Amino acid sequence: MHGLINRAIELFIRDTYGQDTWGEVAGRSELVPQDFEAMLDYPDAVTRDVLAGVSRVLDKPEAAILEDIGTYLVSHPTAEALRRLLRFSGTDFTDFLHSLDDLPARARLAVPQLILPPIELHDHDGHRFSVAVGAGRSGGLSFGYVLLGLLRAMADDYGVLVTLDHKGRRDGVETIEVRVLETAFARGRSFSLGAAL
Repeated sequence: MHGLINRAIELFIRDTYGQDTWGEVAGRSELVPQDFEAMLDYPDAVTRDVLAGVSRVLDKPEAAILEDIGTYLVSHPTAEALRRLLRFSGTDFTDFLHSLDDLPARARLAVPQLILPPIELHDHDGHRFSVAVGAGRSGGLSFGYVLLGLLRAMADDYGVLVTLDHKGRRDGVETIEVRVLETAFARGRSFSLGAAL
């Protein structure tokens, strides 16, 4: 597993639950050293052990943790660069959804060794969508739940009211159902193409 993924898990725990909680997770997972290097590769088993440790320490299912990580990646102040990158994908939430197919390729442009699972959007009527997330090189992780959290946070970012439902996995493909209920539900977070000075 690419170190960026492991580092995201670590930072999510540190920023959300504190250093002591991360120390407990790392200890239970027998992680030495107790932090990840973002540009290294790690055996998939290490990532699975850490997620299992997080699940035990927080007493939460892994699916909920992965969804929380997806939300964290967009909404936490330390992840502002990723949020900006994702906002460049569309002027509104529907445009953003239509850009999801390109997300794995764009990630590889930024970090060639980072291989995300393939994503395919199906537009049913402009308000109902389904997102298929392939297994790819996921190491057994459910990237569909990470994407679910990311989509939830991006909908809030655009000010859109949506319902999102993870429909499970079939033949190695996870499906997320997206229903856009109101495109101007709330004021979205401010965003401009130019960087703040």
